[in-house]
Amino acid sequence: MDLDVFVSAHRAEWDRLDALLGRRRRLTGAEADELVTLYQRAATHLSVIQSAAPDPQLTGRLSRLVARARSAVTGTRRASWRDVTQFLTHGFPAAVYRARHWWVPTALVSTAVAALLGWWIGTHPEVQASIAAPAELREMTRPGGQYETYYSSNPATSFAAQVWTNNAWAAALCLILGVFLGLPVLWILFQNMLNLGVGFGLMSSAGRLDTFLGLVLPHGLLELTAVFVAAGTGLRLGWTVVDPGPRTRRTALAEEGRAALAMAIGLALVLFVSGAVEGFVTPSGLPTWARITIGVVAELAFLAYVYLVGGRAARAGETGDLEASGRSADVPTAA
Repeated sequence: MDLDVFVSAHRAEWDRLDALLGRRRRLTGAEADELVTLYQRAATHLSVIQSAAPDPQLTGRLSRLVARARSAVTGTRRASWRDVTQFLTHGFPAAVYRARHWWVPTALVSTAVAALLGWWIGTHPEVQASIAAPAELREMTRPGGQYETYYSSNPATSFAAQVWTNNAWAAALCLILGVFLGLPVLWILFQNMLNLGVGFGLMSSAGRLDTFLGLVLPHGLLELTAVFVAAGTGLRLGWTVVDPGPRTRRTALAEEGRAALAMAIGLALVLFVSGAVEGFVTPSGLPTWARITIGVVAELAFLAYVYLVGGRAARAGETGDLEASGRSADVPTAA
């Protein structure tokens, strides 16, 4: 394509669109129709230039012009409480439900890995010796030792905030780094399962596995589920790079990436709940059965939320992606 000829042929249309966008008075009906037509043509021109003869200066100018025109055509939309309600009752649970074929297997395999590591560490003294000296291991696992005092090492509010920040960051990393074929996600998962397996193995070898489970289960069920959901979503995003399906790779990544971003916001709320449980319930004086019951109820409530509310929303067509008005306009492309 001869870029100079193309520009000469369409410059008048672009200038006219720019002039209409610069009007300070209200456009007439005919002018509004003309603006929409010119916007559609400019979007097509931008697509053609980007694919056939990319010129940074011209592409930048047309991109700004198309963005201004799109804003004028669609209007400015502000978030409202309706959007929050829609997200919590449709978008987020549907996104988690749609990703269940990824995060459920991730949860099962990861739990099995943690259990296997815990058994290996707990039954092999030489492995325990490689972790820490015998005196240090006794200090960690004894009654009132480091494993128990960890949950009351700081004021509950401060501890809950710290836990929420750490877990939210881990979940965000799983979602963000999933695009790198999911490999960083597997490493993050392994590190989490290794930490869990070490605690499981050391406390079981000291004959205090019941105490360990009483400390971990109240918050750990919901916390780990959130991490598994993030990891499964990250792995799905990585697989999209390999196999985008019937969509173009760019479109598939855009759709799955937007859903992953929404997932990060929703999981931050879930992890806030688990962090509150870890900060206020786990170190409390409640009986072990009561603390575990609170954790089980929180986990069952989340699963019901995903499978009942999210399942219904997904069957109704909700995907967890942005509404059409919040997505970038698709420009015409050749078949």
